[in-house]
Amino acid sequence: QVHLVESGGGLVQAGGSLRLSCAASSSIFTFLNMGWYRQAPGKQRELVARISGGSSTNYLGSVKGRFTISRDNAKKTVYLQMNSLKPEDTAVYYCNAGGSVQVPGGSWGQGTQVTVSS
Repeated sequence: QVHLVESGGGLVQAGGSLRLSCAASSSIFTFLNMGWYRQAPGKQRELVARISGGSSTNYLGSVKGRFTISRDNAKKTVYLQMNSLKPEDTAVYYCNAGGSVQVPGGSWGQGTQVTVSS
């Protein structure tokens, strides 16, 4: 089990930017696939972006070109840079460790709220 702590959420106007951070406690962080999920009220949790241990990336179609996932293995931290935010991006964002594109891993952060006002 990996302990994950997210930060960086908040309230922003449409068109604005936020950067989420997720700090992990794992001696094997370098090898872990890391993902950002989000869950809006009344909706299922969905994968927003994923970065593999080898730094290959996958994105939800609606965020491609606006969001960028990256990792700093020395700091054991994964980031989600979110630009051109839209009201439909409003959700609780969760960090996840150890999953694949199809299936999330078993370790989750506590979540951070992102609210985009129109």
